[in-house]
Amino acid sequence: MKTNVLFAIIAAGLLCPFATLRAQDIDSMPPVVVKTVPEAASKDVPPGEYEVKITFSKTMQDDSYSWVTAWTHSAPVVVESPRFEADHKTCVLKVRLDANTTYGWWLNTEKFQNFTDLQGHPSVPYLLVFKTGGK
Repeated sequence: MKTNVLFAIIAAGLLCPFATLRAQDIDSMPPVVVKTVPEAASKDVPPGEYEVKITFSKTMQDDSYSWVTAWTHSAPVVVESPRFEADHKTCVLKVRLDANTTYGWWLNTEKFQNFTDLQGHPSVPYLLVFKTGGK
């Protein structure tokens, strides 16, 4: 008898964390970055004018961005303001890249969360780092 009660207590304790899980749907989850151009960790991106593209998993709010420098001087010169393509999932930022340079942005952070979906969920922070090749 004592063994059965002890087993029930142990089983309840192990299953307890799962008792708080609820079914979720995609719409209630935050958006995530699903693709970048250039691809993260690329090492031979061509220098010069370049369109950096970030594609999210969900339709995003227009005119709401958080391109945050990853370290001092980690961002290139911006040539045109960011914009979303017609799909409202892909954000484009036209920049000027120097040769043999490593660049990096956080797309959203704990403090800056302006990449949001249509329901107002901020995107999960994403670090995009890449390096340009020579001339």
